[in-house]
Amino acid sequence: MAAVFSGRNLDSALLNALRGIECAPDRALAQALAYGVIRNHALLAALRDRLLQRPLQTPLLQALLQVGLYQLRSMRMPPHAAVAATVDACPALGHAAARGLVNAVLRRYQREAQTLEASLPGKPALRHSYPEWLAAAIHRDWPQQWRELLVAGNQPGPLTLRVNRRRSSCEDMLRRLADAGIVAQTLAQAPDALRLDQARPVERIHGFAEGLISVQDAAAQLAAPLLDAQPGMRVLDACAAPGGKAAHLLETVNNIDLLALDSDAARLTRVNDTLQRLGLQATLRCADAAMPANWWDGQPFDRILLDAPCSGTGVIRRHPDIKWLRRETDIRPLMTRQRRLLDALWPLLAPGGTLLYATCSILDTEGAAVIAGFLRAHEDTSEQLINADWGEALRAGRRLAPGGDYDGFYYARLQKTANKSDSASKL
Repeated sequence: MAAVFSGRNLDSALLNALRGIECAPDRALAQALAYGVIRNHALLAALRDRLLQRPLQTPLLQALLQVGLYQLRSMRMPPHAAVAATVDACPALGHAAARGLVNAVLRRYQREAQTLEASLPGKPALRHSYPEWLAAAIHRDWPQQWRELLVAGNQPGPLTLRVNRRRSSCEDMLRRLADAGIVAQTLAQAPDALRLDQARPVERIHGFAEGLISVQDAAAQLAAPLLDAQPGMRVLDACAAPGGKAAHLLETVNNIDLLALDSDAARLTRVNDTLQRLGLQATLRCADAAMPANWWDGQPFDRILLDAPCSGTGVIRRHPDIKWLRRETDIRPLMTRQRRLLDALWPLLAPGGTLLYATCSILDTEGAAVIAGFLRAHEDTSEQLINADWGEALRAGRRLAPGGDYDGFYYARLQKTANKSDSASKL
């Protein structure tokens, strides 16, 4: 937790921390503690500060007390064991002298838990552990559902697989999973998706290493059918890493000429690894999609997928550190970047072609506001309405609330008017 609040993302911090833990149950416990404390940070911090006579200035001890409080509040372990384990961690963190303080704070919480919990302010941002600015933004953009969204963001998302239909089928994989004692369900709106009733390391699921399955949330699996690529088409995945949507396109459509682009060379390596594991081929290029003069060969694309960089507020349930690493001041630059990408890529689309804009954000400023502005500015653009049973239609595009089978997502489908001059030649 201390690493996250110094600016490091949770996955990276955990990867480093878990290297020294060989016992699988201990690794699982450490991960559960890390995710739980980050999810509940604001509430735990408020309780911690009420239990202290004066604020602690040491980030490691601040984090350790929150770990102890989380164990007492939310985990099924004997209270004496939770207190003892937290106290015993002090020397390992270089703060042996704090053992007495940690013990006293946690013992006091045990005695006064009900009174302490009731004394905290009732603000939803605190009670659900969100930054004030983000809770306010969700309230503004989802006036009827905002409380449900705050709750959903603190519930772990399910493990959802995507079946590689070139090598298997949902029916076949259901049988394989059942033989291994794994219960899974199909999802009506995502025909290649299987949601597991209980999450487990995907590397231990038969078929992953062989390229029969991948991990991909059901909301992200909607992109390939929405883009509606056809055999023989030239397709661009403009921000392709880590490669899930590019792979899904290749799995579902034969004989497409796919260019997978990303500005991060390390992340592009992950795209290559994914495609190799699945037995798929595409052209990969490291370049900034917003600067096509540096990479485009002048041949228009029939389909463009723009999974734009965004706040990630739709996937907080999987990455709770987003709540604390993202700042309100980040949103406007992200919106500017999204619009810049749209403006740069639109001339590359063939007349009659389709561009699918996607973000894993639940903020209007990164979804309908961006697309509505783009539609006003481009006369050769029309919106292809998304008629679906999932989510809800907006003034432009369609959005999904996070929770249950789906992460939070936004999609808009744009078509270049065929009778307009091809602006690609002017690039």
